[in-house]
Parts: sequence; structure tokens; C-alpha cells
Amino acid sequence: MQTEPNILAAPSDTAQVGETLRLRRQMRGLSLRQVAEPAGISVGMLSQVERGLAAPSIRTLRAICAAMDMPVNWLFHRDGGQEDQAAEYIVPRGARRSLTYHDGALVKELLTPDTQPKIQMLRFLLQPGASSGEPYSDAEGGKCGLVLSGTLGLELNGTEFAVREGDSFAFPATTLVRFWAIGDTPCEVIWVVAPATV
Repeated sequence: MQTEPNILAAPSDTAQVGETLRLRRQMRGLSLRQVAEPAGISVGMLSQVERGLAAPSIRTLRAICAAMDMPVNWLFHRDGGQEDQAAEYIVPRGARRSLTYHDGALVKELLTPDTQPKIQMLRFLLQPGASSGEPYSDAEGGKCGLVLSGTLGLELNGTEFAVREGDSFAFPATTLVRFWAIGDTPCEVIWVVAPATV
């Protein structure tokens, strides 16, 4: 078990970082132990970080974020004041967080804040040929979406569909799903998940 050296940032930043980590962990449905063990820190240390009582090193922060499949830069996207107050409900266009897969062929932008774990809206941008990979499912909830442009290939429990621009879809989250861009133009999709998973 590693020690906890170094200070991440000024004390005023530690509470914001801790709150962001706590919300992320709760959104993923993970216990303190489920995050602390793969991160190589104690449960007590993680609890202190989440409560803003301790500021971990950058190395430890990276390990905590990796344990929750969370880019470190998600911790540092706001600048205080009224924006912080609005952040519980509003995600400004310029403050969207994104995940990039397959060298940029698939980009997922989070459109909802982590303070709302019961639902999550994302914007997917798939380049021609981009795919979500192997079929996957979630334990509970539902998913729905709207194709804004292009054509989305959607496989649900082994059956393939072509969802065209302007078409929408919905299915139980327990369904085995895979999706990809059909044709030679990018595909843009609004994708909604309940409860949040990303």
C-alpha cells in the first residue's frame, strides 16, 4: 500500500475535487473499497479525499480516477462562482466532458452533470466505420436515443437495425446492444441512459 505524499492543489480546490470524486463513485455504484483497492490506497484515505480533508498526489489522483474509468481532467473544468452553483443542473457547451475511443473514431460527450445519477444524456459522434465493439448490456434501467445525422447501425439481442436521421429508439438496458456508423458519412446521436453508467 503506497503512502500519500505531496499536495495536489491549494486547499480551496480539495473540496471540489473530493466532491467530484464522490459523485463519480456513487454514480458508478462503487463502494469505497471497490475504488480504494485498485487505486492502491486505504479506504480511510479515499474517504478523506472525498470529504476534502486530504489532497492526494497527482499519481494517487490518477490511480483513483483510473479505478472509476474517469479521465483526470474531469476534476478541473470549472472556475468557481456562479458557474459552480449552476453546475448542479447545467452543462455549458464549452464545459462538456468527453471520452474518445479508437483514435478519435468514436467520441462520447457527457451532456448531463454527475449530480444527476438517475439519468444521463450523451452525444455520440461516430466516424464512418466506427463501432462500439462487442455487444454489452447493463443490469437495470433503459436506454433511448435520437439520430441527429447519418445512419446508425443498432444491434439489439442479435437483430440488426438501421436507424436513420430523425429516427429515435428505445430499449431495456438489459438488452445486448452494439452500434456503429453506417455509410461514408459521420453519424451523430443523442443517447440517454437511466440510470447513469458512464
